[in-house]
Amino acid sequence: MKLTFRWFGSKDDTITLAQLRQIPGLSGVVGTVSDIPAGEVWPKQRIAALKKEVNDAGLELEVIESVNVHDSIKTGSPGRGRCIENYKATIRNLSEYGVKVICYNFMPVFDWVRTVLYKALDDGSIVSAFSQADSDRLDVDGVIGLFMEDAKKHSLPGWEPERIAHVKDLINAYKEVSEDDLVANLKYFLERIIPTCEECGVSMAIHPDDPPWDLFGFPRIARNADDLERLLGLVDSPRNGLTFCCGALGASAKNDIPAMIRRFAGRIHFAHVRNVKILSPDSFHETAHLSSCGSLDVYEIMKALHDTGFEGYIRPDHGRMIWGEDGRPGYGLFDRALGIAYINGLWEAICKGR
Repeated sequence: MKLTFRWFGSKDDTITLAQLRQIPGLSGVVGTVSDIPAGEVWPKQRIAALKKEVNDAGLELEVIESVNVHDSIKTGSPGRGRCIENYKATIRNLSEYGVKVICYNFMPVFDWVRTVLYKALDDGSIVSAFSQADSDRLDVDGVIGLFMEDAKKHSLPGWEPERIAHVKDLINAYKEVSEDDLVANLKYFLERIIPTCEECGVSMAIHPDDPPWDLFGFPRIARNADDLERLLGLVDSPRNGLTFCCGALGASAKNDIPAMIRRFAGRIHFAHVRNVKILSPDSFHETAHLSSCGSLDVYEIMKALHDTGFEGYIRPDHGRMIWGEDGRPGYGLFDRALGIAYINGLWEAICKGR
């Protein structure tokens, strides 16, 4: 198990590598090159520069989040062949510089969605939240407006800049795409890139839908255990794996997170370990990592990873804003550092308790 921390680069992140280097037990960062549009090749010189910067700080760069999938691939539109070839070239380039896992998602139109980006909890910490009632009230335009307004202050993790600018065009592009179509388009994509992954020793790790239920009538294909089983079966290779996001899947009480970890042992390459407080079947807010702060038993999550011999990468996810920090929703320094300390403590206790 390797503990990592998502970092957006020295130009786009107020958090420094020097700060991250001081977190006990941290092995490396989960990096990205965020200004390269989806569908284009990540140049070797950009990857090399990022790797050198991270390595010079005494940290590793073995996980990338995300090499975004172009919408022509998701919709099965003309031009997807070129984008897939470019994706394969990016996989080769990343592998040359020691990257072992690529996190990606196949969510249409939106990446992760919240209806409140800055909700104050009773202790004064700030979190993001989702309510289906608020989503229905806001409708698509309202949710887009919420994210576009925050994008003026912070770049949004997972939302590539061109997606924000052209999101209304994307809505029209997905109107005729069914759930079965989206699955078929993912299969088409995986059938073409997984052989490259096998040659290069790189694992693809799909992120589940966040939140894990249908939104605005757009197809969703990674909501629960049966969905994930189907996606892994599209190309039955160990290189076709999961980013197991406990908070995304855990927002639905129907998902038994420790049981799902055991079910998909060996196909989980990357884990986002965090907690979430379920308020109703279709509403939740984020919270501290500590089990008692939310609806998930983080001890049982870590124990399931341990018991199944997990040797992949873990990072804390969607922390609160605490101690006066101002940053991207969910991606401040302090609470995610506390999350790593908690994860590390649980892991040590589980290991020694054998």
